[in-house]
Amino acid sequence: MAAINRDPLTAPHRDRNDAVLAVFLAAAAACIALLTDEGRRPDAVGWTLLLVAHVPLVRRRHRPLLVLCLVAAPVAAFHALDHNHSAPGPATMTALYTLAATGTVRRTLVAGSAVIGVGLSMNAVTNPDGMVELLRITGWVVAVLFCGIDVRFYRHYVASIVERAERAERTREEEARRRVAEERLRVARDLHDLLAHSITLIGVQTSVAAHVLTADPERLDRAAVAKALDDIAETCRSARGELRTTLEVLREQDARDARGPLPGLYGLPDLAEAARLAGARVDLSVRAGDVPPAVGAAAYRIVQEALTNAVRHAGPEPSVHVEVHAERGALRLAVTDDGTGPGHHGGTPGFGLVGMRERARSVGGTLDAGPRGGGAGGFEVTAVLPTPTASAAPAPPAAPLTTATTQRDG
Repeated sequence: MAAINRDPLTAPHRDRNDAVLAVFLAAAAACIALLTDEGRRPDAVGWTLLLVAHVPLVRRRHRPLLVLCLVAAPVAAFHALDHNHSAPGPATMTALYTLAATGTVRRTLVAGSAVIGVGLSMNAVTNPDGMVELLRITGWVVAVLFCGIDVRFYRHYVASIVERAERAERTREEEARRRVAEERLRVARDLHDLLAHSITLIGVQTSVAAHVLTADPERLDRAAVAKALDDIAETCRSARGELRTTLEVLREQDARDARGPLPGLYGLPDLAEAARLAGARVDLSVRAGDVPPAVGAAAYRIVQEALTNAVRHAGPEPSVHVEVHAERGALRLAVTDDGTGPGHHGGTPGFGLVGMRERARSVGGTLDAGPRGGGAGGFEVTAVLPTPTASAAPAPPAAPLTTATTQRDG
């Protein structure tokens, strides 16, 4: 079955095996010539033609049609001299089988018809009354040709199964690599959003505590210092909880949902409060109903990164306006600050803007970020995140779900 399944041109040691086969067939032809039909034993010329007919079989896989012609020529002369007609049969049938098993059906039928025609013509000359011999020759040729064609189709069938299995395996491996890359990118985005936001707030709150301690040592405001340290501790606890939830993805590969609940629009007031603790004045307006979890998480992370950038780059006590509202088929959000100028988000480029754009693209949305127009100064981030029509109907402007204005305590 292994010999039948594989491609004849890819078989190992094919030339050596064909040489051994040619020698074996030549020995079998000699035995047939010596042991059957003693009245038609070959003479010297007949033996030469019989042996020459087996030589091309050494290269039968490479040029099957040429090999058949080279075998048929001495065999035809051998039959014309009326030697033992059974002796060259195995060599002829082997050449026919090779042609049928490696060539096209049309070429096989044409070559088979030519061989049958030549065989019938030689039989008509050497044995005009041998009807049984005529049927025997035709039957053997047809049987060998159909056997070769059947083996050829079977090899193609096996090759197609192997190819589909290999393609499926490659597809599975590519899909696994793609999922690993996407998960790694998602974890990197989550860690960036979490750490950048938390570390920025901790840095600002630490600066506030240091300022309180050094501004007027004689009149130390212990309550202000304690509040700043409590804010730092709360930020650390919140960051630690989110970090633990994110890292569970890496530790619990078989968990049904290792990420825990996704953040959503309900967490925006907490982001605004955290920015207030860092010294910003935040005006938050949310007018949206239920949105898909992925869209809510994307909006949350975009607002989180925008507030972090405002706290880091917009100067002391920036004023930030956050607006999130739903309309038909989309959730729109805008985060605008009155920073120190159009270039206050410059400096060494990081991954914040890239991460926000990736968040928007992950749900099929778009995001624009840049300095505010009209010379007003500051920076603006706007995003449009598609939502299903059924859940994206805009809420009435007069009845927002969440509207809050928070600012730094004086």
